[in-house]
Amino acid sequence: MTGFSAILAGFIAIVLVARAVWILRAEAQSDDGGRPRGIPPGTGYTEIESDYSSGVGGGNQLTTRVPKDPQEYARAFVPKRRGKHEE
Repeated sequence: MTGFSAILAGFIAIVLVARAVWILRAEAQSDDGGRPRGIPPGTGYTEIESDYSSGVGGGNQLTTRVPKDPQEYARAFVPKRRGKHEE
């Protein structure tokens, strides 16, 4: 039975690889309709609430405000003060 299982495993592997190649080619040829990538800039914030309870009486609640504007979101990761390397 080991010969049959080896042939079966090889056939399944060939089918999976062929399917992956087919999907990648289909995605590469698909037209996105001229849509820009990413999300359109918005105004305001999205609020994300996270609650944690340890079950023994302790816990934490945190509300995070995430800007909808991608540029403002990116500025949140830039250090506030300059270091030694100034332009």
